[in-house]
Amino acid sequence: MARPPDLERRQELLDAVVEEFAVRGIGDRSLRDVAAAVGTSHRMLLHHFGSRNELLLAIVGEVERRQMSMMRELPTDPADAIAAMWANLRRPELRPFERLFFECYARGVQGEQPFAGMLPGAVDTWLVNGTGPVTDPATMRLGLAVARGLLLDLVATDDHDGVDAAAAAFVELVRRAGV
Repeated sequence: MARPPDLERRQELLDAVVEEFAVRGIGDRSLRDVAAAVGTSHRMLLHHFGSRNELLLAIVGEVERRQMSMMRELPTDPADAIAAMWANLRRPELRPFERLFFECYARGVQGEQPFAGMLPGAVDTWLVNGTGPVTDPATMRLGLAVARGLLLDLVATDDHDGVDAAAAAFVELVRRAGV
């Protein structure tokens, strides 16, 4: 079934904004600047997203959706799946989006709107694999917590070697535990 034109246009704009932010970063750019960069008006961005903050949340949601979509392609062995997922998440081009995620998440935890609306879905969504709950939600939550903790460390320190070593240690722990 085809999407309504307004939803299709919203997705086109969202895709363009995600690409723009991947190339030029997010920072404190105004809606006018972002709109000009993607060939639209700030009023169209407001029409489709409501506000700059809601646009930021839409970007976070889209990047998370893209990351979740790769879960179907991961190896079936949990340790190999974690290693593959980490290899994807640690890509330098994702760093601006990871910074944005943590900023929005922290603002949501403080109860700031509209960011509070991303909670608890920012965790719960990962505990569902598209066909229903994962078989071991506690282990999935642990894996998510480790990945996010390592990403926060990477964003804060830029210590690729140290963070990669910690990710490899976690993969080895999972492998030895036979999870």
